[in-house]
Amino acid sequence: MANDTRELPAANDGVTRFLGGSPVAVAFRLVLLSILVGVVLAAVGFDPWNIIQSIRLLFQRLWDLGFDAVNWLWRYFLLGAVIVIPIWLLSRLFGTPRGR
Repeated sequence: MANDTRELPAANDGVTRFLGGSPVAVAFRLVLLSILVGVVLAAVGFDPWNIIQSIRLLFQRLWDLGFDAVNWLWRYFLLGAVIVIPIWLLSRLFGTPRGR
């Protein structure tokens, strides 16, 4: 009697095996995951009623953001170069000669 093993009814249930757990637990996880993904997609700007337009708009925004980032980087480069390049040039012209 000590070595008797009982299989739980859910262990052989085809639906439980297909879902990967009890149907209630799987449904709960799917609801939570759907809400989380929905929040992320809403933050990106997706609209569930017009998904094709939302995807097109997302790619347009990413494209624009890429060029805005290049423009932003270029402006900071120019601002820094106004100071750095003349100082570097003066230090090269008037600096002590290095060992030759």
